[in-house]
Amino acid sequence: MSRKRFFITRVLTGIILMNTAVMYVSAQDKTKGLSLEEAISATIDHNKTLQLANLDVTIATANFKQTEAIYLPQIGLSYTGMSTNNPLNAFGFKMQQKSITQNDFNPELLNHPAGTPDFTTKLELMQPLINMDMLYMRKGAEKQVEVYQYKKQRTKEYIIFEVQKAFLQLQLAHKATLVLEEALLTSKAVFQFTENHFKQGLIQKSDLLNVQVQIASVENNLAKAKSNIQNVSDYLGLLMGVPGGSIYTIKSTTETGNQRFDLLQEIPSNRADFEAMKKAIEASDLMIKSSKMSDLPKLNAFGSYQLNDSRMLGFGAGAYLAGVSISWNIFKGNLTKNKMATQTLERNKLSVQLEQQKEQSNTDLNKTRREIADIQVEILQHTKTIEQASEALRILQNRYEQGLVNTTDVMQSATQLSQQKLALAQAMFTQQVTNAYLQFLTTSNIK
Repeated sequence: MSRKRFFITRVLTGIILMNTAVMYVSAQDKTKGLSLEEAISATIDHNKTLQLANLDVTIATANFKQTEAIYLPQIGLSYTGMSTNNPLNAFGFKMQQKSITQNDFNPELLNHPAGTPDFTTKLELMQPLINMDMLYMRKGAEKQVEVYQYKKQRTKEYIIFEVQKAFLQLQLAHKATLVLEEALLTSKAVFQFTENHFKQGLIQKSDLLNVQVQIASVENNLAKAKSNIQNVSDYLGLLMGVPGGSIYTIKSTTETGNQRFDLLQEIPSNRADFEAMKKAIEASDLMIKSSKMSDLPKLNAFGSYQLNDSRMLGFGAGAYLAGVSISWNIFKGNLTKNKMATQTLERNKLSVQLEQQKEQSNTDLNKTRREIADIQVEILQHTKTIEQASEALRILQNRYEQGLVNTTDVMQSATQLSQQKLALAQAMFTQQVTNAYLQFLTTSNIK
């Protein structure tokens, strides 16, 4: 029975090892090296949010092109067939066809005409001349194009910041994995030493169990760190517009945001999102003027050329009509007045939003400056603490091997060293992300 159990155990172990090997090979196939520059380039080319911003610009441009109608003529062509025995219309048809004869003035025929057909081919032309309201509306539509161009630019800057942050998260996850792998090796080395001494009866079983618990805890944290690498890789893939599932590693030549920025730099007044709000306010001003100009007279020209014939597809008699019209809506029930009042309120709302946005940005800038100063102190402290914790662990390991300290002291010291290394990696990550955010806050609009 024991042999059978041993055989089953060996078979299950072989299956587990085989599956682990397959998973490892599969993971190796999905692993890809990535630099920050490559991530940003792929994001600019394929990110869905940026594509939507491009579409917004295209839509605004198309709306602006529609306003070309205030300059261009409108031309229409129609063909109509009719028949009537109405005395007035029947006589009019014959006049348009230029087919009136002396006999058509017979009172009997005038009062009781037979069915009279008429086939009309008509070419019409409408030419706008002076429409001041439409002119300002066109200028407002042009400003809307600029609004979406600036929005697109700011969206691009934000997405690049998101890529930088995600890339730094990936770097942090890989650093955490290395720290935990190092901690696992240390724990296993302590376990090996402890197990040997336990077999020799030199230490108690509780010491061995404590080391095993420590190893299990480190392995659990290591598994979470590796899962975090996959999660961040998937998010980077989403930003870059590529299918998920790949595991990205950091290329050794990649610069990951260690550069410093001028802490005295202020929020630029021409930042892209501020410029978008300014253009939106200008567009609102133009729409208010458009509403005001709608009360002015409008001047338009019109013309037509008409062919009439009593036969289908006949083009016998031709005549033209041309003229100019002036129209003026003197009173529209206070519609224009109330519309302008609403537009003015909306314009004032945009102005308040712009000021609020500037104040919020300045608040974020001051907070970011303080965070950078604080994190620099924190990094120095963690660096010193790691040196101290490393020396303490070395001393305790030597004393442990001499039987002068217990296992718990060694494991606590190893845990403390790992925690300090992870804290340093987290602090450096925070510093780099904060630097990137400072750059995002102070990016000026340069065309």
